[in-house]
Amino acid sequence: MGYVYILQCSDGSYYTGSTKDLDRRLLEHQNSYGARHTAKRLRYL
Repeated sequence: MGYVYILQCSDGSYYTGSTKDLDRRLLEHQNSYGARHTAKRLRYL
C-alpha cells in the first residue's frame, strides 16, 4: 500500500509527496533529508 501526503511548511507553503513508508518519509523531512523544498522550510514542533 502507498500513501499520498501533504505537509504544511513553516512559511505556509505546501508540499505533496508519496511513499510506501510514511513514518520513515516524515522522519526524513523532519531531519532535512526530505525534498529541498521542505528542508529549507522546517517547522520545529
